Amino acid sequence: MSSTQRFQFDFDPRYERAARAFGIRPENAWVEVGDGLLEARYGRWRVRTGLENVSSARITGPYRFIKTAGPPRLGVTDLGLTFASNGRRGVLICFRRRVAGIDRRGIARHGELTVTVAEPDELVGVLQAAGTGRR
Repeated sequence: MSSTQRFQFDFDPRYERAARAFGIRPENAWVEVGDGLLEARYGRWRVRTGLENVSSARITGPYRFIKTAGPPRLGVTDLGLTFASNGRRGVLICFRRRVAGIDRRGIARHGELTVTVAEPDELVGVLQAAGTGRR
């Protein structure tokens, strides 16, 4: 039996105010890794995939408020998805196969996800220990 680790998002007050308008709150924003799965929730938005689909994970940032605050952000050129609760730093998680996330029908598929959890180094470490994430 494997354990699941939950990583809470690190909300900057300005980001938290912008996120609340979209139903995103600290209590419904987290990343879980365990039982062979990676699941990220950011309000009503979710990304869920097997750990075997994670090709790498690395620390990124800083980010500009205007480009990251509020609801999940979609990268125009790469369709990367961002769940940002602060502009300081986060984890860029890359996938082997694109995943659903921004719409429930799965029409938009994402090759990467950026999450601004409170413990980004630990999340990268957990993904590396799972044999998936590389810096």
